[in-house]
Amino acid sequence: MAQQHVDSTTDQAHWVKQLALPALGVVFGDIGTSPLYTLRECINATGEMPVEATILGLLSLIFWSVFVVISLKYVFFIMRASNQGEGGIMALLALALPAEDSPGNRRNVLLTIGLIGAAAFYGDSVITPALSVLSAVEGLEISVPSLKDYVLHISITVLIGLFLIQRHGTAGIGKYFGPIILVWFLTLAWIGAIRVFEYPNVLQALNPLYGVHYLYQHGSQSLLVLGAVVLAVTGGEALYADMGHFGLKPIRACWFYLVFPALILNYFGQGATVLAHPEFASNPFFLMFPDWMQLAIVVLATLATIIASQAVISGTFSLTQQAFQLGYLPRVRVAQTSSFQKGQIYLPGPNYIMMFATALLILGFETSSNLASAYGIAVTITMLATSLLFYMLARDVWRWNRILLSILVGSFIMLDAGFLLSNLIKVMAGGWLPLMLGAGILILMFTWIRGRMIVHKRLHPFELDLESFIDNAVKNNILRVPGTAIYLAAPHEGVPSGLMQNLKHYKALHTRTVIMSIVVTDRPTEQDPDRFKVFERSPGFYKLVAHFGFMEFPDMPYVLEFCHERGLLHYEREDTTYFVSRVFPVPTQLPGMAIWREKLFVWMLKNTAFVPDFFHIPADDLVELHMKIEI
Repeated sequence: MAQQHVDSTTDQAHWVKQLALPALGVVFGDIGTSPLYTLRECINATGEMPVEATILGLLSLIFWSVFVVISLKYVFFIMRASNQGEGGIMALLALALPAEDSPGNRRNVLLTIGLIGAAAFYGDSVITPALSVLSAVEGLEISVPSLKDYVLHISITVLIGLFLIQRHGTAGIGKYFGPIILVWFLTLAWIGAIRVFEYPNVLQALNPLYGVHYLYQHGSQSLLVLGAVVLAVTGGEALYADMGHFGLKPIRACWFYLVFPALILNYFGQGATVLAHPEFASNPFFLMFPDWMQLAIVVLATLATIIASQAVISGTFSLTQQAFQLGYLPRVRVAQTSSFQKGQIYLPGPNYIMMFATALLILGFETSSNLASAYGIAVTITMLATSLLFYMLARDVWRWNRILLSILVGSFIMLDAGFLLSNLIKVMAGGWLPLMLGAGILILMFTWIRGRMIVHKRLHPFELDLESFIDNAVKNNILRVPGTAIYLAAPHEGVPSGLMQNLKHYKALHTRTVIMSIVVTDRPTEQDPDRFKVFERSPGFYKLVAHFGFMEFPDMPYVLEFCHERGLLHYEREDTTYFVSRVFPVPTQLPGMAIWREKLFVWMLKNTAFVPDFFHIPADDLVELHMKIEI
């Protein structure tokens, strides 16, 4: 019995170290740094002196928003939508989407909702690092006033350094994220508990009537306040998006046992501080600490915001990978930064775009209060899109009771819509920025999807049925030369254009001609050993279909070696040549898209990642065939 208890204790310690502790650093960094600025911006939004009724009303709104949006909506319900353990709006979209051949426009409607949510996430992702780091560094204005003029320079330096180390991966420093964030949350809870003990009346804000009364009494001003309250829940999407890294149980345990209590204690502690010292309302977070601790807290807060920024950057990389694998964005160059953890990837293009964008944001907005005006509008769009997709998934796939589901998700949607409406008021004060960024990403997505459809349609008249092509080749005794030729084809493509061009110019085919189609499924990974299938259409002619999940990286040589080891296909590296077709669209006045969108599509196609690199095709074994086509 004693041995069993020891084993149980050891397993729990191992579980905490391996899952719960790292989850703190990756999952909760964003929402965990919200206390730096949320209550301050709420007080600023009231436009009045921080009297007791106001502070209790604000704290009540913050508490119940965090409870309903994070605890109830995301942690308890949304995170049930697991796509093989993966979360995030792209994974949710893949679960909710019906088959491509399903009748009606439901698929297009859901796709539009999902892509709008994803585009809004991009718009928000460049603001989060800038706001978080700038809020932390601004603490120097209190602890070391002589450094006030250098706050912007220090913030930009910290962020640029963070983006520059991305190419080295975060595996080496990632092990320190959890302990640092653990210290951060314990510190939040400790100082918050002290201040609440000094002013216990602040606990009255747990009563939701204080929040309701405040909204009722202040009319239209309440919209401005709600636009600031939403800052307390802006990390909700990260909990769901990072579920695949750690699983549901560790995230739930961390949230309910540590993060949620620490956040609420700190918010209430800040409220107590302001009630005791109204002059501290300008920056209640840092001023709630004793003077001798403030510099140390600035350092700890800066470390916490760096970790929070890292989580947003990694999330952007993962979302981009999912988007181009599913065909919603052009391929970008990807570097694997860890040999043992698939989630550790580096995307140079998005990384440098985010780096320059965050630096410009800090220079343009100058203070975290100004940046807070631009923050929130994009993330509320993503939150609303997530609620809508979850409703469709639970209704049409899980078959939940429609009445109960409508009441449940309807309340979530009303809350999301209220937050969105309150943030739309801030459009002219800076909210236009994430909207503009999100709209730009959305245009790129829809242009890429439409452009690929047009290219396929223009190529279709030139495609031949594979069986007919093989019959003609056999009937005409086409010359066969030694070796294996691999032709990459779209999943529904008949005879690849590269094969047609090769036959046209060389009047010959290889002894083994393999037409390989790579199918990206709506699952994160494909574990089925039969996911690589080979069909021999005729002696020497093969059709190979390889299925990959949207979180995987297709590897053509690996597929061929796998099939060779199982006797499905003969493969020798030195005897194999890969033929890849590269299409060069030419914008025209033909029906399809506006000419500016056609030019945009051509630009995107020119800048997409090199196909052979993406599919790990050896450069020495590659023959690239070019083809111009009018669109």
